[in-house]
Amino acid sequence: MKRLLSLSTLFPNAVNPRFGTFVARQLEALAARDDWDVTLINPIGIPPIAFGHYKSLTGAITSGPENGIDVHRIRFQLIPKIGWPLNPHLIAHAVLPLARRLHSEHPFDVVDAQFFYPDGPAAQHIAKALGLPFAMTARGSDIAFWGQKTIARKQMKEAGRASDCMLAVSAALRGEMADIGLSQEKISVHYTGLDHGAFHPLDKATCRAKLGKDFGIALDDDAILLVTTAALIPLKNQALTIAALPRLPGTHFILVGIGPEREKLEQQARALGVADRVHFAGLIDHENLPIILGAADASVLASQREGLANAWVESLACGIPVILSDVGGAREVVQSDDAGRIVDQSSEAIRKAVLDLLANPPARNIVARSAAHLTWENNAAQLAAHYTKIAAQPG
Repeated sequence: MKRLLSLSTLFPNAVNPRFGTFVARQLEALAARDDWDVTLINPIGIPPIAFGHYKSLTGAITSGPENGIDVHRIRFQLIPKIGWPLNPHLIAHAVLPLARRLHSEHPFDVVDAQFFYPDGPAAQHIAKALGLPFAMTARGSDIAFWGQKTIARKQMKEAGRASDCMLAVSAALRGEMADIGLSQEKISVHYTGLDHGAFHPLDKATCRAKLGKDFGIALDDDAILLVTTAALIPLKNQALTIAALPRLPGTHFILVGIGPEREKLEQQARALGVADRVHFAGLIDHENLPIILGAADASVLASQREGLANAWVESLACGIPVILSDVGGAREVVQSDDAGRIVDQSSEAIRKAVLDLLANPPARNIVARSAAHLTWENNAAQLAAHYTKIAAQPG
């Protein structure tokens, strides 16, 4: 059996149980196989003097077995706002003593980073110190955001040159990585997975009844319901869907997620006279998300940038078509009219897509076929193949 040491700043904890759940699911699926054992180190940035939300994060520093993974959460010294160029070094400095000890007790075969920055450059230092091959995964926002910053881009390119394997969650993201100077020949596409036991078509009427009973959102039977699952930040463009609502009578919009834009979005809804049709659901337990999706007619996410969002494929697996902006891997997901529509980033484009899509809505089981191939088992099998290959390469 091979052993993986995975480094990820994105991983659920007691304070943020939904943070990086896709990383947890991927590593759990790999650990469930009989050919790979997984140890995760989750560095959590906390300033020397913890204040505000950082103080609560001190309660997240826990370790132990979790769903087949040996998890170690450790603190690294974070310098808020201005110290980000130091984060790869600070993470490596905090992680390396633990990584050395674990490696001496039971040697690893591969090191990986589950996010390109700052995890990737930090993993580069750790892998070099341990004398191991290493891989990095790009998720989308890491390349789009950090790739525009000169220092981060330089660190990412250095890590990319030193890596044995780079993975991208979509073919479009692979191209974006090449655009910032990463070697396209070293990048493989590795699509996300999905729990089809949780995300599958449900009866719409039943879901709407639960929506009213459990979430206090009561809808008429003939109401149109749009939903989005994303952080409430400008990047996600929820304001465009709200702006379309005055021209979509009887249409409601549920926003699942939290973020700094909530107050601004609430003000927009009031100003447009649609506040009674815009519902802020906040954070939703993952097991309840299929109920909200099952009550919907379409999912809308007109983001400015994406890699390949898990929210897209979760919606499709529930039989709910998606309306997406033409970014990232959107065209790799929406390959037929049954799956949804690709639109410009404008409220009018969203309005037209909603009307067009719902004029002849596809059957939910047909929509769900669009995501049938995306399973965590397939994801883990592909990941195991990549890592087995680089583990076998001569050092």
